[in-house]
Amino acid sequence: MTLAQSITLSNLELTRFFIALVLLLFSAYAGSFLFDKLKLPRVIGEIFGGLLLGPTVFGYLFPASENWIFSAYPSEGQLLSLVSWFGLILLMFISGVEIHGTFNREDKRTAVAFLLGATILPFLIGVGVSRVYDFSPYAGPNSNPLSLSIIIGIAVAVTSIPVISKIFLDLKIMGTRYARIVLAIATVEDSILYAGLAIATGVAGASAPSTSTITYAIALTAVFLASGLLVLPRVLRRLSTSRAKLLMEASHSRFALFLCFVFVAAAALLNVNVVFGAFLAGIAIGTVPQDVFAKATGSIRKISLALFTPAYFAIVGLELDLIHQFDIAIFLGFLLFSSGLKIAGALGVGKLIRRSWLSSVNLAIGLNARGGPGIVLATIAFGAGLISEPFFVALVLIAIVTSLVTGYWLRYTQAKGWPLLDEDKTSQQGRF
Repeated sequence: MTLAQSITLSNLELTRFFIALVLLLFSAYAGSFLFDKLKLPRVIGEIFGGLLLGPTVFGYLFPASENWIFSAYPSEGQLLSLVSWFGLILLMFISGVEIHGTFNREDKRTAVAFLLGATILPFLIGVGVSRVYDFSPYAGPNSNPLSLSIIIGIAVAVTSIPVISKIFLDLKIMGTRYARIVLAIATVEDSILYAGLAIATGVAGASAPSTSTITYAIALTAVFLASGLLVLPRVLRRLSTSRAKLLMEASHSRFALFLCFVFVAAAALLNVNVVFGAFLAGIAIGTVPQDVFAKATGSIRKISLALFTPAYFAIVGLELDLIHQFDIAIFLGFLLFSSGLKIAGALGVGKLIRRSWLSSVNLAIGLNARGGPGIVLATIAFGAGLISEPFFVALVLIAIVTSLVTGYWLRYTQAKGWPLLDEDKTSQQGRF
């Protein structure tokens, strides 16, 4: 059978696929518009739009119609999954591009302290607790104790760059020291945690991975991380100032996407999670002088946010089955456990470095917004068979709830005229 024969779809199958895609995009756009009007994160509205079309609402009321649209034939699910993967890869690429330049030397002490207290410590405690408490009922078919422990540690410690960035922009506080510190912490945190996710998926499938398997996965991830953070940026900077820059100038957008997919393919070949490849490619592109790729990455961002990313989040919502797979015990238990650890760690370190309680609370709640990365973690772990569907549903809902709480709290703080940080009383509005 030739490739053309294997992917041929009938007119009816194509019709159903495009109906499904149009409905998902329309629902995502409508949810995004509604949530934006309510001054809530647009990404949560996109998930909500997909939720309405899935087994929780539309599928529950009209199961035959939902099946006709979204599960009409086996390859339809694969096609929607492909669209979702494109959305996820481009989202991670954009996130990598946009995290550059968020560090500030003056705030290094605060950022490092809160990174240790609100990220590293909760991660280690999460991994440790997973060894004591039996999480096996929420493990997936390809899970093992090590991979499940890493996933739980990441789920406890993760922070969302896209969601908190959008909240900061909406509240006009992106130029404040508070925003810079939170984004600096989240930048380092995401790099570490995505490396951890790559290790977890790398050792997946083995019931008891050997020491050599674990060492190999860690070493491979470390080498891949070093190539993305150290080697590739230097190569790109040299290309941008040499005669070889004609390769870039022929089409900056094409070159950026080519680089993204090369790193994604390399990650797949090395059994490193593909989203980590896209993330590193974005970071590397972001290190090149802004006048080189600014327009190209802007175009990629627009296309991604207009089509693929909303489709990804809508499909996440589509997969949520709150009727049959919502376990309130794991949802509430893990919400309190993860948020409690992260907030307690932030408050503790804030006290040690003599920050006021209000400043520590603001930083703690800002870092507790799990948003997009929390959802990415859930979908990757569920797709790799590392967690069960009820745990997947719980992690997505926790990402939504914590993001909403962060938005409400910062808006409330601003309305009260309270300072975001001790020394930030006169510059809350900042400059953007």
